Amino acid sequence: MVSVREVDAQKFNTLLKEELKKIKEINPPAWSFFVKSGVHKERPPQQEDFWYVRSASVLRRLYLDGPVGVERLRSYFGGRKERGSRPAHFRKSSGSIIRKILQQLESAGLVEKNSNKGRKLTPVGRKLLDKITYEVSRQ
Repeated sequence: MVSVREVDAQKFNTLLKEELKKIKEINPPAWSFFVKSGVHKERPPQQEDFWYVRSASVLRRLYLDGPVGVERLRSYFGGRKERGSRPAHFRKSSGSIIRKILQQLESAGLVEKNSNKGRKLTPVGRKLLDKITYEVSRQ
């Protein structure tokens, strides 16, 4: 059996993104096209399917890191904030985007809350990711 760690992350996220587009509970809110993905970014995401790309990436992180909360995911998706002539500093990404994605994944049955440790994958979510992993390994 092939693990998520052993396949190319970019190909994995691309196939998972297409699968997530088929799930009716996962759809971008109206405001998601106008907000930045974090304070460290200068502009909102230019990708049309940014919401699905970020959802696929969040699912992959849940698979790899086990129970994960919003704060750890904010740190993972954060980046360097350029401050002009002053030195750059690390800033976390938007918590609202991650929280809404986790809530949508939870309503779709792919993720569930873990007692005081964030969220983890359900057996249905793990099965979906294993199926995508197998497809990527065959390519």
